[in-house]
Amino acid sequence: MSKAISQVPYAVNEPVRTYEPGSAEVKSLISTYKKMWKEKSAIPMVIGGKEVKTKNEVPLKSPQDHQHDLGFYYKGTMKHVDDAINAALAAREKWNNLGWEQRAAIFLKAADLIAGPYRDRLNAATMIGQSKNVHQAEIDSACELIDFLRFNVEFMTEMYSEQPVSDNGIWNRAEYRPLEGFCFAVTPFNFTAISGNLPSCMAMMGNVVVWKPSDKQILSAKVIMDIFTEAGLPDGVINMIFTSGKETAEKVLSHPDFAGLHFTGSTSVFQSMWKLMGDNIHNYKTYPRIVGETGGKDFVMVHPSANVDAVATALVRGAFEYQGQKCSAASRAYVPKSLWKDVKKVMESQMKTIKMGSPEDPSNFVNAVIDQNSFEKCKGYIERAQKSKDAKVIIGGKCDDKKGWFVEPTVIEATNPKYESVCEEIFGPILSVYVYEDKDWAATLKLVDETSPYSLTGSIFAQDRYAIDEAYKALENAAGNFYINDKPTGAVVGQQPFGGARASGTNDKAGSKMNLLRWVSVRSIKETFVSPKDYKYPYLG
Repeated sequence: MSKAISQVPYAVNEPVRTYEPGSAEVKSLISTYKKMWKEKSAIPMVIGGKEVKTKNEVPLKSPQDHQHDLGFYYKGTMKHVDDAINAALAAREKWNNLGWEQRAAIFLKAADLIAGPYRDRLNAATMIGQSKNVHQAEIDSACELIDFLRFNVEFMTEMYSEQPVSDNGIWNRAEYRPLEGFCFAVTPFNFTAISGNLPSCMAMMGNVVVWKPSDKQILSAKVIMDIFTEAGLPDGVINMIFTSGKETAEKVLSHPDFAGLHFTGSTSVFQSMWKLMGDNIHNYKTYPRIVGETGGKDFVMVHPSANVDAVATALVRGAFEYQGQKCSAASRAYVPKSLWKDVKKVMESQMKTIKMGSPEDPSNFVNAVIDQNSFEKCKGYIERAQKSKDAKVIIGGKCDDKKGWFVEPTVIEATNPKYESVCEEIFGPILSVYVYEDKDWAATLKLVDETSPYSLTGSIFAQDRYAIDEAYKALENAAGNFYINDKPTGAVVGQQPFGGARASGTNDKAGSKMNLLRWVSVRSIKETFVSPKDYKYPYLG
């Protein structure tokens, strides 16, 4: 064990590469993309440090070219879920007993591997498998994941240093133990950084993990696992499985040693898993920790004093970056009648210049949605709006699935504030705008708060400070991340801890010490140096 109180390197946010046309960094990334595009991957599960293959080979496809053969991954069975649980539990004692400095070193090394030799490969895997352009891949799979790893190490050391006060003759201490049992990480397709963070932050605190990534994110998940392995993560600490979601949840969440769920995904799936845990509560050795970040129907509220260009730019970026497939994406906007004509004009001008296509061309701002289901869902909303009496498609609206799942950035103007596209999560490049009368500003604030069951992100645009303060108070519970004169996307680790409440999740703020506290069980220790020898207190005489 260490005989020193170690200080970890001070965490700073990873600089974002610009990938300007013709630069060495963009040439290197696109070269890696092209090389990986030609590879035929055979991706195994990783259980107990061993690569696990099966006879069930599931094809890997790219959203921007669904006919292209990227290889396959090996899909597992419930036996592999059992194996992963057993491998995790077998690794628990040794991992728990390893000094925190040794755990920290592993994840700091992983961050440096991503920042250096693995950067292009992880970004390219995200571009190929999840259809992100060079910028979206860079801010996600490189920078955000690096930030998660480095800041979490710093937050861990801050947590360990927080100790209770002691009285005369007494030494009080707090011990931050890992949870008793194993943890389960369920991660989404849309952010490689989230996929890496959910299992790693639990493991960093001494826990052992069964990790089930999305089947749409397996290409970059494989690279993450390679990075953790090269960084020195011991066998069995994180076990990556590719198995049926429903069956896996039923098996994992009924196990007596299940200790915690770290989830990012749909609200309905999270709610069903919570119910399953409730049904099994009598089986567990300890009450499991539940952390979930789910859906959003994120708003932009515009005051008549707002700057038109700033509003239009925020809507275009916030709604259409990564095809609107961010849980924080701007998907509903409330614009005053006095500004709408000018805002619409600027949006139309900007959107005419947007290029859509494969991430292989760095000049493409918009790429493909993740799969056919997403494509058909988006297409359905557009077609219904085109026929509706309560809405109309005013910009975009084209869909093309011949080669890839491409949905043109689309703006729907709704005359009914409760029209379906204003209220329902779509998770695609569709923005719904409701134009309100300027005099109805206060009533519209109430409408914003009541329209959606979600409470993830939202923003207010205004130059009038009284209006900003009014919105700030009126929308207190409408967003876990609230933006003033900015788009509602782009939270940075260490700067804007991320998460929402209501139907959007447990608001445990990924990228903060608040989240890490969920993955420890605190033991309070009181040591008395000179113990009493008589039961009588002074009041007894």
